[in-house]
Amino acid sequence: MARLAEQYKAEFAPALREKFHYGSTMAIPRITKVVINMGVGEAIQEPKLLDQAVEELAVIAGQRPSITRARKSIANFKLRDGMPIGCRVTLRGQRMWEFLDRLVNLALPRVRDFRGVARKAFDGRGNYTLGVRDQLIFPEINVAKVTKVKGMNICIVTTAKTDEEARELLSLIGMPFRKN
Repeated sequence: MARLAEQYKAEFAPALREKFHYGSTMAIPRITKVVINMGVGEAIQEPKLLDQAVEELAVIAGQRPSITRARKSIANFKLRDGMPIGCRVTLRGQRMWEFLDRLVNLALPRVRDFRGVARKAFDGRGNYTLGVRDQLIFPEINVAKVTKVKGMNICIVTTAKTDEEARELLSLIGMPFRKN
């Protein structure tokens, strides 16, 4: 079992129950999934960029991503309905906990001029979305093979009812929020 998952069961869940006074253990917020999305708009002109993005996301996530396609045509961007323009992967269970552990302890501290992640990036229902500007912060990526720096969105979905509960859960896990 992942180190972070064991810590959640042993330390974080009891701390959350004590702070928010939950009656049932099922009411304690938990993380259900992590969705990583990598948009590659340049794939319209250069299809090889999408293949590279799929390979890099597979290395980062530990499972093969699915290709996302355009929903509608936009003439100004030379985009047609159904064209492949990105990739995404949904992590649950063991892989989710391992990815969160690597994100918080290895990847985020490697960001240049890092002051913490935004405290206001919650959606009002306890889910948190984080944008990463380049994939090179993950130690699994081979820098020599990267031809173009690509960013990604990481969405952490929780069962928390409010943003305050989700913020407490993520800060217990070790998410480095900004002080302001």
